[in-house]
Amino acid sequence: MWKEILDIGPLCHERFIDLNNVPEITDLGIELAGSSNLAGEYCVARPNPSSHTLFYTLSGEGLLKTSTNQYALTPNTLAVLPARSPFYVEINDTHWDIFWINLSDIAKWQFINHNSNSVITNLNLEALHHALELLYREKNSELRQGVLPIIEYYLSNTLNRAEQRTDNYRLSNLFNNIEKQLHFTWTIENMCEQVHYSPPHLHRLCLKQFGRSPIQQLIYLRVKRAKYLLKNTNWPIAQIANYVGYQQIFTFSKRFKQSEGISPREYRK
Repeated sequence: MWKEILDIGPLCHERFIDLNNVPEITDLGIELAGSSNLAGEYCVARPNPSSHTLFYTLSGEGLLKTSTNQYALTPNTLAVLPARSPFYVEINDTHWDIFWINLSDIAKWQFINHNSNSVITNLNLEALHHALELLYREKNSELRQGVLPIIEYYLSNTLNRAEQRTDNYRLSNLFNNIEKQLHFTWTIENMCEQVHYSPPHLHRLCLKQFGRSPIQQLIYLRVKRAKYLLKNTNWPIAQIANYVGYQQIFTFSKRFKQSEGISPREYRK
């Protein structure tokens, strides 16, 4: 993994928002922020960042590398990197204009830790950019107070939407994998291992996305596959039961009847 790197060449220009010039950012849980016009040499690597990091691309292109993937950071793209997730970014064009924010790993932004690195495209955050620029340039602390609600609104709204998109993707990916391995002995524990959620969090997300608990969604997928096989094959019912993850035909028949109101045999007829 990468070591700590901060390589910023002479053609790069950055405007920093920190606790010295804008102490009000503490109220938003922001440790540091800035707008950057980058060209020439620029790369930053953080092997174990203590804060959440956001990169939003205004123009040009950057390259983001994480422990599992790499992404082109094109205009209107937001990268959300949770605390303690190593990353490496560099310029990937003749220029790269961005704004970036470091959020404290506090209760206010704790939900970001539920997610892995995410990159969201087609996101218009010009208003947030202008608010940050105004916060940087305004010397009157009373006038800066009027900008804080705008920044808080866009941060909370955008990150919550990012969380929802990421959760939806991870849940869809989990149950797509489950559907390919219905014969596997799925439990709440190994589902949680797949998506790195706690059991209560997985339960809440499944109810929200599918209207079913994780186990109910598993049963739904197994019965759905069994219905297809009962209708389109001549396989014995015991073989179908085994194929969709039920070792005992009695258990399979019970689950099927609870779902469809009739037994597998009656359904096939």
